[in-house]
Amino acid sequence: MKLSASALEGIAGPGGLLTGADVRARASGIWNPAPIEADAIVRPRSTEEVAALLRLCHEAEQPLVTHGGLTGLVHGAQTAAGDLVLSTERMTAIEALDPVGRTMTVQAGVTLQAAQEAADEAGLLLALDLGARGSCTIAGNLATNAGGNRVIRYGMARDQVLGLEVVLANGTVLSSMNRMLKNNAAFDLKQLFIGSEGTLGVITRAVLRLREKPCSEQTALVAAESLSDVMALLKHADVRLGGTLSAFEVMWNDFYRLVTSPPAQGAPPLAQEHAYYVLLDSLGGDPDSDSAQFEAMLGEALEAGMIVDAALASSGRERDALWALRDDVEQTFNEGPAITFDVSLPIAAMEAYVSTVRQRLAQAFADHHCWIFGHLGDGNLHLVVAVGDEEPATRQRVEEAVYGPLQAIGGSVSAEHGIGLEKKPWLHLSRSREEIDTMRQLKASLDPKGILNPGKVF
Repeated sequence: MKLSASALEGIAGPGGLLTGADVRARASGIWNPAPIEADAIVRPRSTEEVAALLRLCHEAEQPLVTHGGLTGLVHGAQTAAGDLVLSTERMTAIEALDPVGRTMTVQAGVTLQAAQEAADEAGLLLALDLGARGSCTIAGNLATNAGGNRVIRYGMARDQVLGLEVVLANGTVLSSMNRMLKNNAAFDLKQLFIGSEGTLGVITRAVLRLREKPCSEQTALVAAESLSDVMALLKHADVRLGGTLSAFEVMWNDFYRLVTSPPAQGAPPLAQEHAYYVLLDSLGGDPDSDSAQFEAMLGEALEAGMIVDAALASSGRERDALWALRDDVEQTFNEGPAITFDVSLPIAAMEAYVSTVRQRLAQAFADHHCWIFGHLGDGNLHLVVAVGDEEPATRQRVEEAVYGPLQAIGGSVSAEHGIGLEKKPWLHLSRSREEIDTMRQLKASLDPKGILNPGKVF
């Protein structure tokens, strides 16, 4: 580390600096139990302290990696010896909530769940939602442009933010805390930093867009026998529910069997022999009419042959049980080391893509498992592949099987998890040389010394 402990303590104040054993006692992430490999962790409390820290780092050319909830899946917050960590864990203030303008102003380290609960208490909804809600932070969500369970209706993380405050690599504070839905006064600079994975600046505060809280929620798990039927159901549900369709999650048969058979705790609400299982969720404004509309939509789908069976949640507990099946991804690790994937592609190309990936895996590995599930309504699939080990050479072959077919169909190697270190070698399949060159120019302009999250993305 190129900076003295006294200089860092002078910025962050009492308890703001961790070194030695206090650093090594922390894990690198919820999916990575290895100790953090960094020389120190600085825990600022304000934008001003972050700016002071970055001015020192810029002058000393000190590499710095920002840590939020450490829930990422692509090693985007991985550190190395000599790095300095900036943790947002003490920046947890919800500064303001405007029920009329439907905005919330928060510091970087506020967890998604805390922000959701604050909105809920005010009769409003923060639409962003994902499984790591209790640990992930707002700034982390924005830095990675997180997706989650409601993208089909409300969009990605970037669609939930109106204003942003960012500290640039040289310590300059770029404060654009816009609270208006419409603001076309030249460039929308916040978009540079949303999804940039901490490589262009450090997000310190945000103005979030809120919605009115729905008065009703309808949830069902249905079974279908072909992917064409699933696609027909997506169109049918979106039309018949009048814009209230909020989730459309699909599980292939192998994944459904896995999460509804021991040692999994989930019981199968529908028989296990069907090809596809779809979890539908609708958020509306009138409990009685919404329920009738939802049931009518399912009845029409059943009569038309789009679905062959259905289980309708009649309580919050039953709804949670259905979602628990979709979220029980950890069952895939019971077969040994597994490699997870997060891809997106045109919905119409999914059947051919899945068939191609399965063929490629079968040709490369005599013994393997491939479980598929995900946010099909958003064009986003998750694949988990187990082939016995995850050594670098093995991983390369698996990644070639999964990522290779995406380029020809205009797909993306990352739907919602970002690039980090893990997907860096495959970025060229989803972004042109000109796009990547422009990204590099932005990086060189905003971080000329390359100190922010070095080595990530490209």
